[in-house]
Amino acid sequence: MWRRSLSYGYIVVVLLAVMAACTRSGGEYRVLEGVVWHTTYRIVYQGDGALVDSVQRVFSEVENSLSPFLPNSTISRINMGTDSVADVNIARVMAASKQVNALSDGAFDPTVSPLVNLWGFGFDGHPGYAPSQVEIDSVMSFIGISGVEVDENLNVRKPDGRMQFNFSAITKGYGCDLVADMLRRNGVDNYMVEIGGEIVASGVNPRGKLWRIQIDAPRSEDPAAHERMRMLTLDGCAVATSGNYRNYRQIEGYGRAWHTISPGTGYPVKTSTLSASVIAPQCMLADAFATAVMAMPADSAFAMIEAVDGVEALIVVADSVGGFTLMPTSGFPAE
Repeated sequence: MWRRSLSYGYIVVVLLAVMAACTRSGGEYRVLEGVVWHTTYRIVYQGDGALVDSVQRVFSEVENSLSPFLPNSTISRINMGTDSVADVNIARVMAASKQVNALSDGAFDPTVSPLVNLWGFGFDGHPGYAPSQVEIDSVMSFIGISGVEVDENLNVRKPDGRMQFNFSAITKGYGCDLVADMLRRNGVDNYMVEIGGEIVASGVNPRGKLWRIQIDAPRSEDPAAHERMRMLTLDGCAVATSGNYRNYRQIEGYGRAWHTISPGTGYPVKTSTLSASVIAPQCMLADAFATAVMAMPADSAFAMIEAVDGVEALIVVADSVGGFTLMPTSGFPAE
């Protein structure tokens, strides 16, 4: 099992042993599920109170703060230059992003948003063709979150006014963390929060067992298929999975392009890494590290995770015969 011991995607993750309306000591297990941020969510928790409204308030708070698709969100106003004052949510994801950016030598960078838009994977839509080198170079001049500062009054200072932020690679994980925080404030000890495959789990499931999470094998032939690759047992921590093999498109003048764009080159990342599942004490960190792993050579990503206390990863790398090889870091739990 994996327990929290720290001081400080697109693979569908299947949740096992969850039963609604199962009553144990401490109250009834409840299931909330639906769609948010263009993906699905599923929340299972043990408690006497119906917390639907509280969950929706968390979702609205995150969207109004961090959604680059919402024109009047705080991050959209900062992107457009009509506002320069962040809120606590932006300050938190900014700090975590800068941490992962430094540890990944720049591979994880939410200011890559204009490049993502150029390649048609962002909030500005799909251009249908490959950008020119001139277009890429013009955008590369204002990429780099390391130069961004947020002062004690939450003023965001960008080194270039054209810089834009897209925290989509960390927002789902952060949303899981906030829902988990809300559940704990309401006296809930046993819960599982899943948004788009990113998961926070604590305590036990309706059968009285620790939560068991399935990680799927990276098979692109059938997006609806879920072939078990590894089973994890979680308590008091988070897991996030990112993968390129299901999120790509054919772009005129370029060919197949995967959604992870390199802040260093301005082009879609091409590595042998098929997917990465990361365990961390916070889901936003797991989310960010999983994205960083996908933007790095597998050996470099493996070394990065090994050097971070309390964070572990399972990196899946394509082999030469059409299969894949597993690269678990030293502390990644065995089944």
